[in-house]
Amino acid sequence: MAITTEPRPVDAQAPVAPPPTVLPMTHTARPWADGSTALLIDHATKRFKPGRSKKCVTAVDAVTLTVERGEVYGILGANGGGKSTLIRLVSTLLTLDSGRIEVFGHDVAKDELAVKQLINRVSVDAAFFKKLSPYENLVYAARLYGLPAGDARREAERILARLGIARSRLGSPLEQMSRGMQQKVAIARAILTSPTLLLLDEPTTGLDPRSKLEVQAFIEEITAMHDATILLTTHDLAEADRLCDRLAILNDGRLVVEGTPDELKHKVAAEHDLPATLESVFMTWTGRTLDDDLEIQEND
Repeated sequence: MAITTEPRPVDAQAPVAPPPTVLPMTHTARPWADGSTALLIDHATKRFKPGRSKKCVTAVDAVTLTVERGEVYGILGANGGGKSTLIRLVSTLLTLDSGRIEVFGHDVAKDELAVKQLINRVSVDAAFFKKLSPYENLVYAARLYGLPAGDARREAERILARLGIARSRLGSPLEQMSRGMQQKVAIARAILTSPTLLLLDEPTTGLDPRSKLEVQAFIEEITAMHDATILLTTHDLAEADRLCDRLAILNDGRLVVEGTPDELKHKVAAEHDLPATLESVFMTWTGRTLDDDLEIQEND
């Protein structure tokens, strides 16, 4: 059942966020997309206390959503909206204050080890052994996950060839490569272990346009070739439109609207007489523009 929400004025005091508008679930069919639940987030809540004299800040506020197996699900929101905190809760890096999260039926609090075996995470600043080569980084990660040495080497070579890294550069230190190439290696390292749920936390932030497009194309190939469900956070609306089957917008820690990119664009045009763009969607349900968001980030 759809629940209509009203946009929040930019200069208004932040009210209690309305319930999210939930639109029908549709996404591109993939052979492994059988309609089963890959990720269940049920009233997930996380609070932080900055200091003894300060009030608790609710970073994620009773967020509820479901992601199907094989789906690419995007999360948009302003800085401080709760996107990365939600990713960290799913990845077990943070613990819930209340609610529950399940990854393929495994509770992140009760079955942490089982969840860790099903997920892999790539953040905006991926961690590497930068003195080692891409090949050495991938083989090391594969061995950590128990892949046989021969299989690890062959799969690493195959993936690096797909990334366009010439054999002559397989032994070059990662620190000598561009940020775009480093990020592609990070994603390759994540899929090397065949994760069932891949968490991509702003994977293209800070990349030049060419590198960004290459990483996006690589993500598209992963979704077409690998049985992986993807949870993606991004500030890039064109990227969200290109990659995601469904989107959710978080505002002040609460999920305020959800649907496919086309459904959200149609909704903002029909209900608010605005251009049918994701920028209009973002402005309507967060009360700010992306430029406002970037300005706040620069002044922090």
